[in-house]
Amino acid sequence: MAATFDHGGGVRSVRVPIPDNPLGHTLVYVVDTDRGPVLVDTGWDDPGSWDTLLAGLAECGTAVGEVYGVVITHHHPDHHGLSARVREASGAWVAMHAADAAIVRRARETRPERWFSYMAAKLTAAGAPEAHVAPLRTPRARTLPGLSPALPDREILPGELLDLPGRRLRAVWTPGHTPGHVCLHLEEEHPAQLPGRGRLFSGDHLLPGITPHIGLYEDPDDATVTDPLGDYLDSLERIARLTPAEILPAHQHPFTDAPARVRALLDHHESRLSNLLALLAEPLTPWQLAERMEWNRPWSDIPYGSRTIAVSEAESHLRRLVKQGRAEPVRGSEPVAYAAV
Repeated sequence: MAATFDHGGGVRSVRVPIPDNPLGHTLVYVVDTDRGPVLVDTGWDDPGSWDTLLAGLAECGTAVGEVYGVVITHHHPDHHGLSARVREASGAWVAMHAADAAIVRRARETRPERWFSYMAAKLTAAGAPEAHVAPLRTPRARTLPGLSPALPDREILPGELLDLPGRRLRAVWTPGHTPGHVCLHLEEEHPAQLPGRGRLFSGDHLLPGITPHIGLYEDPDDATVTDPLGDYLDSLERIARLTPAEILPAHQHPFTDAPARVRALLDHHESRLSNLLALLAEPLTPWQLAERMEWNRPWSDIPYGSRTIAVSEAESHLRRLVKQGRAEPVRGSEPVAYAAV
């Protein structure tokens, strides 16, 4: 039996597994509408995940062929991965914010070799040792997940009511985790009469017990200096002002009191920025900073791919400190090191 749950008011969820990932699963939400079910996210593109989604839809009293539409909170493969298969099986539309749709388009059009050479250059500039960069330069058969994701056929516009006949689902743009991440506000009375304004499908933006990865927005063809952490913190405050009665996240479990969770996350990131400033009493490259940051395990135990993600997160925090005038690059350093002001 698939792991499904009835949240009441015509909303159910299916726990779709993410292979070999500590997150375990993506919560795919099934929202009843007058034209058939609409899915919020779809899960990882894997045969076992697909089978779980099909079984879960059956437990919810429907089938993939009945799906009317798919709303994607963001482009990551554990959310968008099965969108193409759902659309192929049902004829459903697939909607995504334009900023993430552009990433999907570039991923489809860019050869893997371009991505690997881009990442090698980025890591070298961040001060990564040659032993870490070398595998990206080795010519061999290499694939990355999500390099041929489904192109969405509808654009999610911030503030708009989406096409869910008989329901009121409004898009809230919450960049940070990705540039086009959206939360979805179900502007209907909570089925259990909980105090607050409806329910919020929060994707990865607001999770009950973990903080989402906030790294740099990677694009080989765009040299714009972005501030993802600043985007994320601003977006958090936007969600707190909504005061939803309940949050339905893409991972872990539903929870209440969004303003309290937002405050905890804002405090967490301010504490982390202060700790990084202390480390920057001496000039450090982004790689050196990542080595010294606190993670959920010692740096020596962090696997190769996760180290790359950690360096991206260190860089996003450096961008925020530089923008705030609390740190600056050290003139003439190569690779570039940063120091507290």
